[in-house]
Amino acid sequence: QVQLVESGGGLVQAGGSLRLSCAASGRTFSSYIMGWFRQAPGKEREFVAAIRWSGGSTYHADSVRGRFTISRDNAKNTMYLQMNRLKQEDTAVYYCAASEKHYYTGRSTEYDYWGQGTQVTVSS
Repeated sequence: QVQLVESGGGLVQAGGSLRLSCAASGRTFSSYIMGWFRQAPGKEREFVAAIRWSGGSTYHADSVRGRFTISRDNAKNTMYLQMNRLKQEDTAVYYCAASEKHYYTGRSTEYDYWGQGTQVTVSS
């Protein structure tokens, strides 16, 4: 089992920044794909970004590329999502997730473990 706990959400003005954290614990997950998703009210869960826990390439959705950056700190067993130039449309509950697949995926159904989510609200 893998346990994931998000933190760092909050209320921020448009144009501002937030950094989300995802603390991971449990079984060894060095080969896992880690991802961030978000879900706004009345909308489906949306892929935001992904990274391999052991390192390598990162992937970002078109809607956040150039504004958001996914990263991880293996020593701290923590993944991050740095969010800059936030827009009102970024308002959502943000979830971190872990996939046992050995390939990058943006499909939420291919992630096996999920955190409880953290709310991000961007005001005008």
